[in-house]
Amino acid sequence: MRRIFAAFFTVAVLFFGTAAAEAAGTVDEVLADVEAAAPIPTIVRKRMEATVAAIGAQLLAGRRIADVEASRAQQETIIHEVFDKVLVGYSVERVSLAPGETARVGVRLAPWADVIHAVHVDVAVEGMPAPVEEMVRRDLADVGGVFGAGMSGLPVAASDWTNGVLKRSLQDYLDVHLPEFRADFDIVPGTETRVALTVYPRLPVVRTVDLSMRSDSIPNFTLLNHRNLMQDNANMLIGVPVAFVERHKTEFEERFAASLDAQPDFRALDLHTKVSLSPGSDMAVMSRSDTEKYLIRLEGWADISRKDEDGNSTMFRLHVGKRFSPRDEFFVQTDVVPQDVKWTWALGYTRHLADATRFIARYDFRGEKMIVGGEQEIGRKWMLRYEYRWTDQRGEGALRYRLHDFLSLEYVMDREDKWFRVIGNF
Repeated sequence: MRRIFAAFFTVAVLFFGTAAAEAAGTVDEVLADVEAAAPIPTIVRKRMEATVAAIGAQLLAGRRIADVEASRAQQETIIHEVFDKVLVGYSVERVSLAPGETARVGVRLAPWADVIHAVHVDVAVEGMPAPVEEMVRRDLADVGGVFGAGMSGLPVAASDWTNGVLKRSLQDYLDVHLPEFRADFDIVPGTETRVALTVYPRLPVVRTVDLSMRSDSIPNFTLLNHRNLMQDNANMLIGVPVAFVERHKTEFEERFAASLDAQPDFRALDLHTKVSLSPGSDMAVMSRSDTEKYLIRLEGWADISRKDEDGNSTMFRLHVGKRFSPRDEFFVQTDVVPQDVKWTWALGYTRHLADATRFIARYDFRGEKMIVGGEQEIGRKWMLRYEYRWTDQRGEGALRYRLHDFLSLEYVMDREDKWFRVIGNF
């Protein structure tokens, strides 16, 4: 039994050893090295080496190394002739083959006549307004290097042969620097080669723009004077790729805000604008312009199911204040009752005890009464308000809810009554 096992083991070793030896004696891989008297652009050289390796693999892969060695001159001639036929701008000077499990093919090239010394790229941006085109060109600032690296030093006649590798290199560049656009190019070969590069937007693009303009420091209707300016700015983004707007969102916001803040009346009031974009096919643009020096408000009050002692339920209030510090404001306040063409005016002072807490005192010159009170904001929507009139010793409290930037609703109460008040913010 032991002899049978030993014999079986010997046969197995011989069998697998022979198979391994045969496997070790065949060409498994072909690598190529291409060179010329002048350096070949890297991306072009790699493509050439891949082509030579493919030709060599077709001829040599799987063949016994000994057979390849025996016919080396013939294999070199075949590789020489095949590769020479697919080349443009170069001729094959010689081919050298080094057989082995990893066979190596060396190719020496001779360039034809004129060589490309410089590459000039002319960029055209399709369908974009001037400010966006400027940003696109800035993202493409180094695109000339793609064509320079792929063509400088090549024979002029070889320029067409580079289209495939240049397209891949250009796409790699765009994927990093300008992924929201596609590109096409045309090459006019010469010792001074010119490339006409055209970029155009990918979908989706911005199709509509909804503009809103607000202020908590001045009446909102005064912003209408500049709505056309902001609308023109916002409309500039129609047709621009959504992803491009998203990537340059901060820059667009700052550009729009700066154009509004540069207006003479904005500079006079020291207004500063903050613009918010919500990129999308249907894009929202919100601008808020405020100043820390002034507070100007125009409100309309309408009481529901309640009239004052003169039978009036509607009033307009104009507040004009000057802030002498971040927490101190002096103001003039005028109340107008349209039914009786009656108006009153008061002089007052506001002290900001905290960001959301204010103490307010004013003197009503018509009624000859001192009024003190305060306001407490609760978030952005809610506010508690209270005031006390010393003359008639009467207090009034209210809870205000801000429906939106132009309309609020108050629930008001004093010692005699409770009612609702609608407040319009103009």
